[in-house]
Amino acid sequence: MDIFDKLANKVRSRWKNLIAGLRAYFKRLLFPIYLFPFKVITYTCFYLVKFLIKLILALIGLIIDCIVYPFKSLKNLLRSIFIVGVGIYLLASLFVIADYLRTQYGYYGKFLCTFGVKENLQKSVVRVVGGYSEGSGFFISDNQVITNFHVIADEPSPKIIFPDGSFVTPTKILGNKDADLAVLFTEKKYPDKVLPLPDRVVLREDEPLISTGYALGTDLVGKATVVRGNFIDFRKSSKSPVVYLQTNISLVQGMSGGPIADQCGSVIGINTLSLAGLSLYISADQAKTMVPSFTDQGITKIEVDPSKSPEEAVRAYYTYLKARRMRDGFNLLSQEYLLKTNFEEWTNRFKDILDVDVIKSEKYENTKDTAFVKFSTKNWVDGEAVMHYYEGTWTMVKEDGVYKIWKGKILEVDNPGMDWFYE
Repeated sequence: MDIFDKLANKVRSRWKNLIAGLRAYFKRLLFPIYLFPFKVITYTCFYLVKFLIKLILALIGLIIDCIVYPFKSLKNLLRSIFIVGVGIYLLASLFVIADYLRTQYGYYGKFLCTFGVKENLQKSVVRVVGGYSEGSGFFISDNQVITNFHVIADEPSPKIIFPDGSFVTPTKILGNKDADLAVLFTEKKYPDKVLPLPDRVVLREDEPLISTGYALGTDLVGKATVVRGNFIDFRKSSKSPVVYLQTNISLVQGMSGGPIADQCGSVIGINTLSLAGLSLYISADQAKTMVPSFTDQGITKIEVDPSKSPEEAVRAYYTYLKARRMRDGFNLLSQEYLLKTNFEEWTNRFKDILDVDVIKSEKYENTKDTAFVKFSTKNWVDGEAVMHYYEGTWTMVKEDGVYKIWKGKILEVDNPGMDWFYE
């Protein structure tokens, strides 16, 4: 117990001395009070200089030891050679890693933002499908999908197909044919799918980029294709009002209208044109400035007149189905036809139709009220476009000044030959 008592007394004594010393130190520091600011500055400078001197002396000593150490013995020399070799290897590895980050991510600031970019692009990019062309697109606002004009050219009613397989018909289309850009407006808003256009596009030489779109259109099922490549340069053509980005990416049919983004997923262009190993993209910042000036000039309109003749009424009927103007199509059913259906049942017959192409609608033989029709439908079934071909007759009746469907005989044609489309 005596030993423990002595140890405890010793500890208490040391603590008392320490506390007494601290009190004396702070007393000298604080009083007189008017000298306190000067003491703080003086003490700070003193201890900082003292620390730096000790650090410099320690470094000098370390350098001297490093120089002398290898010459003390052969063993030390071998150790030094090994340590230097490992150091050179690690330094070279750092340079390799730095170069990899530069070539794969553009520059070091974009390394940490790459995670999840591919998945976000794939869930945001949509298909744009018409009767004559297919492509890709993406939302630049919650109800506007941008794509290439050539994707919707000659198509009054393209469909926007979402990654989950659902699709909608645009309520309005505006564009600029010379710039090869068009915007499709949707009735519903989709804020979670927006990939905004930037105010300015800035890229570094050889910066890696990501292009996204539906390669080969509806002929290839599944998620959007993501292709990687590098920025080459900005290009301008006297035949186009837009600035292009040139890359070494090889786009394929169906990817037109999709976005090209940097490693962080920020859109910098719109897929437009591709040759082997070379692709051009409309610069996204210029597209943003042009969108407000888009018009409906050059956009194909739906022009039908069901009061003109039975064959024109049939053409109008299928055109309304194509445009998903279901109420207008339903209104072309006669009173007798309506005895066996209603709007909901009739609409459900066509819920998977993407497009209807009327190949022929003409007067049937010598009749006055019957039209012969050939048409095809493109149906969206389990994420894939399926074509069907039909022909037959519709007997029409005039009600309220408009020819309406009374009864008909429409049969599906399996594997029609080329002559079926032109005879």
